[in-house]
Amino acid sequence: MATERVRRSPRVNRGTVLRKERVTPHMIRVVIGGEGLAGFGAGEFTDHYVKLLFAQKGVDYPEPFDMDRIRAEYPRDQWPVTRTYTVRSWDPDAVELAIDFVHHGDKGLAGPWAARVEPGEEVLFLGPGGAYAPSPDADWHLLVGDESALPAIGAALERVPDGTPARVFIEVEGPEEEQKLPAPAGAEVVWLHRDGGPVGDALVRAVRDLEFPDGTVHAFVHGEAGFVKDLRRHLRVDRGLPLDRLSISGYWRRGRDEDGWQSSKREWNRQVEEEEAKALS
Repeated sequence: MATERVRRSPRVNRGTVLRKERVTPHMIRVVIGGEGLAGFGAGEFTDHYVKLLFAQKGVDYPEPFDMDRIRAEYPRDQWPVTRTYTVRSWDPDAVELAIDFVHHGDKGLAGPWAARVEPGEEVLFLGPGGAYAPSPDADWHLLVGDESALPAIGAALERVPDGTPARVFIEVEGPEEEQKLPAPAGAEVVWLHRDGGPVGDALVRAVRDLEFPDGTVHAFVHGEAGFVKDLRRHLRVDRGLPLDRLSISGYWRRGRDEDGWQSSKREWNRQVEEEEAKALS
């Protein structure tokens, strides 16, 4: 007789804000630590992510905090709100987790939280997830993204072997948003500035104009869904890259918050795959 499989939520991690810093005018780094992070399983991938849990105002949650119990006993509109963020770095010896937040005033949920949070405050989150790290077998690497992909690109550059070529394109609003990133020998990092223009347009142009080096590439392309879609078609159809040499996904979509994007992402991806299959047939 078959046994029904019970799906349980990932373990909730409890951390404490240790410190924060303003990396650029619109990027805030929050460092989280504490005994609750002992055994946190990041390190295999460079695109590790966590899902921060933000309590709904006026709702008291069970102790110990249990997402399965909350989902079973609380109405949907009282569940904590989740926001997904890439791990910029994880130091298991110091037990310190760094997460970077784009901050544009009071817009959004996580950015304003990062601006006002103080050392000593508790943070709850799920994770880590992740799937990508630069392949040591690749002849060269292509890393492309907007601000949302910056933490993963920075982490990936730390894992690209010295001497292996890497072509890196990062789009930010202006020169004040550029960061100092690790640049192993062989890496060429190009900062592109929107200056008020549409997100991703400069990235699409840069990749289309790029003369690909010889050899096998391992590509990482993440950020706003619209430009990611354009570059996926270009890389798959025009450049002939197989999917197993490409990590590509829309982290966010213009005009949608994370809840709206996640609820439509499966259908969006299905349409992209169908269009791609027709172009390749």
